[in-house]
Amino acid sequence: MRPQPRRALRIALAAALVAAPLTVAATSAAQAAPAPAVQLKGVGLDDPHKKDIAMQLVSSAENSSLDWKAQYKYIEDIKDGRGYTAGIIGFCSGTGDMLELVQHYTDLKPGNVLAKYLPALKKVNGTDSHAGLGSAFERDWAAAAKDTVFQQAQNDERDRVYFNPAVSQAKKDGLGALGQFAYYDAIVMHGPGNSSDSFGGIRAAALKKAKTPAQGGDEATYLKAFLDARKVVMKKEEAHSDTSRVDTEQMVFLNAKNFDLNPPLKWKVYGDSYTINS
Repeated sequence: MRPQPRRALRIALAAALVAAPLTVAATSAAQAAPAPAVQLKGVGLDDPHKKDIAMQLVSSAENSSLDWKAQYKYIEDIKDGRGYTAGIIGFCSGTGDMLELVQHYTDLKPGNVLAKYLPALKKVNGTDSHAGLGSAFERDWAAAAKDTVFQQAQNDERDRVYFNPAVSQAKKDGLGALGQFAYYDAIVMHGPGNSSDSFGGIRAAALKKAKTPAQGGDEATYLKAFLDARKVVMKKEEAHSDTSRVDTEQMVFLNAKNFDLNPPLKWKVYGDSYTINS
């Protein structure tokens, strides 16, 4: 059976997600001690064009579409125990990030159509419950998605919780755009934090096998160790048993030594083929 192509099958529990630091600590003094800064070549993932490529790559796996901007309105319960999954990065009502998103939206625009659900979102946090939400919340989410302020709020929270920490850590590790994307895609699926099943745990497992470029290691060798460690975690959950977003996407780019993640890019996810030409 084809895996559910939606994000938010994240391993981090609600408390871990809310409390997780925005930077990932290494698991030992040796891992934490940074080597002299590495002069990165090429354009980083935080370049606007490369960032758009990253969003398309994630959307191909999560939405079976490259049109990531069409996902602001997305909302459904994919029956993964995390309540509602919604928006461009799969904010979940059961893991805290949806609550933080709606709170941020309300800070930006008091009295918005979703503000009245904040009490309910606080109550259902950490559960799969729809209490106080339901079809009315789904309709209001879709309505809010037309609001550019809500779209900006989703962008802000994507960057604060997922994109910026991933790219920042990857740069500290001396990784180019491909490695930065590998970190980002991992933190989207597995969540921030340092548990064995989170992004930090995956990175720690990779560091036991290979050194980062910042530590004097080979970039390809380290990235393969990271992707292998990620696959171990993915296979622990049935919904992640298809690891094609690693095998026929990121490993394809790695085998081609496309460390700068430069188009044209051709890959497959869940058997579907995608191309970014420029």
